[in-house]
Amino acid sequence: MSTDGWKNFGKYGAALDPENRHGKIVLARALEDALERMIIDGGIKSPVTTRRGLTARMKYLTTTQGGAQAMADAGITAVPKTISAWTKGTQNPLPANLDAIDTAYWNLRAANILNNPGAFKQHLNNNGKGTRVEIHPINQDVVEEPRRRDNLRIRTLQVRYIWDDAVDAMIASDISKLEEIWDDIIADLDSDWGAYTYISHLGLGA
Repeated sequence: MSTDGWKNFGKYGAALDPENRHGKIVLARALEDALERMIIDGGIKSPVTTRRGLTARMKYLTTTQGGAQAMADAGITAVPKTISAWTKGTQNPLPANLDAIDTAYWNLRAANILNNPGAFKQHLNNNGKGTRVEIHPINQDVVEEPRRRDNLRIRTLQVRYIWDDAVDAMIASDISKLEEIWDDIIADLDSDWGAYTYISHLGLGA
């Protein structure tokens, strides 16, 4: 499905609203937000300032491949003996190092999920049930009065089968592929699909 028919998008004012974006861009952002929630929700809940939180982060950083590099990237220059003491809980890091440990932990967790996105794909595929998407139409307020489509409404679809490709495209920043996927999604809107090539918001549900 081509978007050539929308090459004049914004001619009557819709592009004046910064919230109105092509669906491929909004899809990418929605996937990024969903991935961030997954990273956070599945991560260590205890703050790094607690003994439990510090020990758990240090265990992850010292037993997971890439942990040493993640700490170095976060600015941690402590010698192995000090790292070991932090991990065992026999020495407390300075506040600046606590912040760096927290940064290193979350960066490494995010990198590992991005490098192995199977769990994220599985979450979106939902055992073949797919994920519900809530498509919000463009904001019509800035469109010239004669050209407004006041009948546009929020549309909800249960989307299946595209999530593996969508996640791969998001990680690779493959905008062309994301556009193809967005076309596939809105094709289920039948004759209304063109009105949702550009949208204001996309929600991803269970």
